[in-house]
Amino acid sequence: MINDIICYFERFAFGVCAWWGDKLGIKSSSIRMFFIYLSFLTFGSPLIIYLIMAFILEHKKFFKIRKKRPSIWDLE
Repeated sequence: MINDIICYFERFAFGVCAWWGDKLGIKSSSIRMFFIYLSFLTFGSPLIIYLIMAFILEHKKFFKIRKKRPSIWDLE
């Protein structure tokens, strides 16, 4: 059971740091350390934000903003 939990977090939870690292051009280990230090300083509140970001990243297909389709009246 513990191994299942560890595998789950390795596959999904750490994807948040890797995604931010790719977007910002920073190593994901630096972002992980930032979350850890910030969690100690603020008594765990960034952990809640981190879990929300992990949820959104896991279900990002439901959160995508659809582009407005051009209509036939938009002639340029």
